[in-house]
Amino acid sequence: MKILKYLFFLLLILFIAGAIYFATKDGSYEVEESQIIEAPISLVYNKVNDYKSWENWGPWKKEDPTMVFNYPEKTSGKGASYSWNGEEVDGSMRTTSAIKNQRLEQEITFITPAGERHANVYWQFEKVENGTKVTWGMRGEHTLMDKAYFSFTSYDFDEAMRTMYKTGLSSLDSSVREDMQAYSIKTDGITQYSGGFYMYVTTSTTLDAARNKIKQMIPQVNNYMKGNNITVSGKPLSIFNSRDLNNNSAIISSGLPTTSQIIVAEDSTILCGFMPSYTVVKTTLIGDYKNLKEAWSNTETYLAKNNLSKAENSYPFEIYVVGPQDNPNPAEWITELYIPIAVEEQTSEAL
Repeated sequence: MKILKYLFFLLLILFIAGAIYFATKDGSYEVEESQIIEAPISLVYNKVNDYKSWENWGPWKKEDPTMVFNYPEKTSGKGASYSWNGEEVDGSMRTTSAIKNQRLEQEITFITPAGERHANVYWQFEKVENGTKVTWGMRGEHTLMDKAYFSFTSYDFDEAMRTMYKTGLSSLDSSVREDMQAYSIKTDGITQYSGGFYMYVTTSTTLDAARNKIKQMIPQVNNYMKGNNITVSGKPLSIFNSRDLNNNSAIISSGLPTTSQIIVAEDSTILCGFMPSYTVVKTTLIGDYKNLKEAWSNTETYLAKNNLSKAENSYPFEIYVVGPQDNPNPAEWITELYIPIAVEEQTSEAL
């Protein structure tokens, strides 16, 4: 009995000594990872800000496919929250601060068999030359039990968290890119275009460089109109005066509609033109400009299928209803394509 009592007191002393040892060890931690995502900062911020998106890109569901997510009414912005039930760990998260396109701060709670764990999560968003630098981090204090467990098992908590954050940021990158790739093309059919006056500048270019040229030309016309107090009465447009697919060349006029004819100086590179009213075949692209080639192809196919001919002395044109200046997400850009057609050759089938 004396031996048992001795062993009991020895174990008690060792336990107390161990508790004192681990209690004196620094248990504070801060772990973070960063990645550059080639997307506008608002897209990346909005994706992270909405907890409903986390189910798609978060790294934890890959580790626990049984995880079930629960969402309240508010899932984005300050005060938003969500919770989850997993095979081994339940938890919840709440946003405590949200500075649009800059920073998010969140409180996270893990409910484990060993008790609750609390930590502070933060996100930093920084605009860089080729996209958005995203930093995802977490800081907190390890419990006495956790410090003992990490010491006895040699478990590297910081490295495990960094690995998880790297996986999550990579999935976030893929999710944002996938959103940006979405597009739809609809050939609306035959309609009327009312025409009108427009200010424009013309250039010769390769088809490959056409989009970059248009990006430069429209602001040039816009600045001219602002500087001369000329009213802008519609969305930007581009007219394809010629387009040679075989030689990869085009002559393009790009600009903005105005309310009336404008007389410009003889040496001005910015001119005023008039688009007559046309019966046209219209196609609508919702998505990135890189899909315009397919949209134009669909429009040409529609003409051929319905035995429609292009109107003489007319040119196909584009109107940029929603563009980068309106929305940073390419998936939400709206471009209308028009090909004027000969009215007398419309078929009842096309109508």
